[in-house]
Amino acid sequence: MDKSPIHVSIDLHQPGKQHGHLYVPYSYNLAGWANLMLPLTVINNGPGPQVLLLAGNHGDEYPGQIAILKLCRELGIQDIQGRLILVPILNLPASKASTRLSPLDGKNLNRCFPGKADGAVTEIIAHFLTTVLFPQVDAVIDIHTGGRGVDFVPCSTMHLVSDLEQRRKMIAAAEAWGTEFSFMYADIAGTGLLPVEAENQGKIVVTTEMGGSELVPASIHRITQDGLRNVLVHLGVVRGEVAKRARPTRWLQALQREDYLFAPESGLFEQTVMLGSEVAAGALLGQIHFVEQPQRPPLPIAAAAAGVVLALRAPALTTQGDCVAVVAHDVEASVL
Repeated sequence: MDKSPIHVSIDLHQPGKQHGHLYVPYSYNLAGWANLMLPLTVINNGPGPQVLLLAGNHGDEYPGQIAILKLCRELGIQDIQGRLILVPILNLPASKASTRLSPLDGKNLNRCFPGKADGAVTEIIAHFLTTVLFPQVDAVIDIHTGGRGVDFVPCSTMHLVSDLEQRRKMIAAAEAWGTEFSFMYADIAGTGLLPVEAENQGKIVVTTEMGGSELVPASIHRITQDGLRNVLVHLGVVRGEVAKRARPTRWLQALQREDYLFAPESGLFEQTVMLGSEVAAGALLGQIHFVEQPQRPPLPIAAAAAGVVLALRAPALTTQGDCVAVVAHDVEASVL
């Protein structure tokens, strides 16, 4: 691949703790020679695990951004064995705008991998991760929520990778998050995902869905922050003892398209079940009301199969084709 045009203001291999930036070149109407400056912290304490910690892949997903910003301040060289690279806000313009897509180029960073060295800003960032950061590390943690569009039961997530040793390590790292549920998901909305690129490079990849919507209660921040630190201890890059759940993590999967329910028409979506509920096949999950036709009965959204309601549409205002619910199912023991 072509050499990345991104300038790193610090030495990624220098011992100690450093704060710096990734300088991403771009132009706009008032500046032909501009740089987007993404915050970066590196803590390097000799031999040991090499871990990359990311949030803000989507700008409107804030719990992970806050969790990593806190670690940038709180962790010292004495807390680390190996090297921890922290990028708290990958999509800084989107974070400032509270949008999923970058306002600079309208692109979804999580659909731009492996990226392009000569592409748009979002593609350049993806290319840098693919060619510079991923090859240097053993594990990649990418913290997500459902954003403003979907509310999730807080859970660690992963793909069902085919390499059994890689899968075993990813399952163990996901369980270290300590959430009640861990979730194996399918890519139903396109290709070019960050986790897939890292998985294809053989990395231990842990992702999350830490709630969603614009409200972030203290409980979500606590799960995100405590779970993240425990995963880092599990991976061996942060010193400490791994906390164990009192009860085993329940593994769920949604690997079929039928597990993801989409709005067949536009309208106002009413949730009729609670997140985390066990439902039977055919159970009513929600219904769409029609603002211009008050006489028309609402359109029911029903579960295609029995399972756990892991996600629901967050805003009532819903457009045809929006995902309004995810029903997940228990993972067979043989998979784990």
